[in-house]
Amino acid sequence: MFGLGTPELIIIFLVILLLFGGRKLPELARSVGDSMKELRKGMSDEKTTDKKAATKQNDTKQS
Repeated sequence: MFGLGTPELIIIFLVILLLFGGRKLPELARSVGDSMKELRKGMSDEKTTDKKAATKQNDTKQS
C-alpha cells in the first residue's frame, strides 16, 4: 500500500489526531464512511442505468 509501513501510518494518525482533535475524529470518520457509501451507490446506479440504456438500444435496433 504505497510503501507505507506501520510507523508511517501511526505518525499519520497522530498528525490527524492533532489537527482535528479527539472530539472531531469520530465525526470525520462518519463523514468519510457516508461519502464512500454514496460514491458506491452512485457508481452502481450508473452501471444499472448504462445496462438499461444498452438494452433499450438493442431492442430498438432489433425492431
